[in-house]
Amino acid sequence: MTQDMHARIAQLDPEPLWRNFVQFNAVPRPSKKEQKAIEYVENFGRRLGLETIRDKAGNVIIRKPATPGMENRETVILQAHVDMVPQKNKGVEHDFEKEGIKMLIDGDWVTADGTTLGADNGIGVAAILALLESKDIPHPPLEALFTFDEETGMTGAHQLEPGLLKGKIMLNLDTENDRELDIGCAGGIDVTATGTYRTEAPMAGGRALHLFVKGLTGGHSGMDIHLYRGNANKIMNRLLYYLLNQGAQIAWINGGGLRNAIPRESEAVVVIPADREEEIRQGLQRLIDDIKHEQKRRDPGLKIIIEDYDMPAEVMAGEDARKLVRAVYGAHNGVYRMSPDIPDLVETSNNVAQVQVRDGKIKIGNLTRSSSESSKHDLVQALTSVFNLAGYDVQTAGDYPGWEPDPDSKILDLMKNLYVELFNEEPVVEACHAGLECGILKSKYPHLDVISFGPTIEGAHSPDERVNIPSVKKFWNYLLETLKNIPEKQNAA
Repeated sequence: MTQDMHARIAQLDPEPLWRNFVQFNAVPRPSKKEQKAIEYVENFGRRLGLETIRDKAGNVIIRKPATPGMENRETVILQAHVDMVPQKNKGVEHDFEKEGIKMLIDGDWVTADGTTLGADNGIGVAAILALLESKDIPHPPLEALFTFDEETGMTGAHQLEPGLLKGKIMLNLDTENDRELDIGCAGGIDVTATGTYRTEAPMAGGRALHLFVKGLTGGHSGMDIHLYRGNANKIMNRLLYYLLNQGAQIAWINGGGLRNAIPRESEAVVVIPADREEEIRQGLQRLIDDIKHEQKRRDPGLKIIIEDYDMPAEVMAGEDARKLVRAVYGAHNGVYRMSPDIPDLVETSNNVAQVQVRDGKIKIGNLTRSSSESSKHDLVQALTSVFNLAGYDVQTAGDYPGWEPDPDSKILDLMKNLYVELFNEEPVVEACHAGLECGILKSKYPHLDVISFGPTIEGAHSPDERVNIPSVKKFWNYLLETLKNIPEKQNAA
């Protein structure tokens, strides 16, 4: 069944792009484990007889000469990242390090069977591969840049060797709304709090309960942060705060995971006084009802489940548990500041992505984003202050710059005019709150004139990820028309 479905997807229009997407999506490529994908694109270029370079970090650059008559056009860099976010629904068996993605057609959408799809950024990669192998598509000189580990640190972009790229125009194919032309993006930084806790024996006459928060919508911690979807870590913390005030003890917590995905699930084990179980459960149910009411429009699938559990051998010491819950409560989550310059753009936000408490160790992982460096570090200081007050150590890593919009961009003017000609409407020109690699690459190559665009992808970074089939055709035609209209080099005769 899967092979038949993949064959159907490979025959969708435009066939060169979809065929390459199916073939590329058969390659395991979770972030930090994308070596096979790097080898795939490198071998792809070599099989075509094109100049192919892998830099010391692992980025791949493939150069293709212009088609006849377009040799004097400006060289265009086509850029995409080869890694993907590995997320799956509870109960789904899938090894992202060994298996390709199992795909489905659902109406006008291509999606995956209980996992992330990898359209972010596999569709961009597939479009570039289709262009590299094409023999009848007019285009200027091309440089294909395939970066790695974009999703968990933008490592490839950070480590790209200077002086390798020759082009002056860069088309980043990593935007998720086919009406958008992105001209700026947020920077980001990981903020990780770690600590230890003391343990004690569980209370005599206690009852252990297993709490689950699941069924949340989740999504991209940048592009979807303004939608105020529920964060499983923050919801679980509200439950634990109530329970601690009722005399409960915390045994362990396992919530969230990937820093760039709004956490959809969390679980914890607590011990409550058995002689007050009914009273505590009633109060907990009232809180659950309140949370579900708050989230009914954003997260209609939210489930909060309570089950009996075997008595744990040890629990957190009471004061340490209270410090933890207060720290997570105090850590800002969601939109911190809206842009004062661009309407409806989130300037600064934080995602409380991970809460891990077990075996005497505490880890709270966050991803802070902002298009303003000063506002980004202001929020980092606010988070650090909260975690320091709880006695935790705070480390920052993966700091990357935003991409400042260029109002004088010539490629923007060209693509705006082409969009109107092709689709009889104005494109949406904006900066986004996602972390694109453009800011890092422009810091290395300040002369680049950059636009980011792509087809419509929904639910990126979650198992609900899907890509719109008609939108892919629109994106492909727009890309080809853009390449056909790239201007001549300024020094051309």
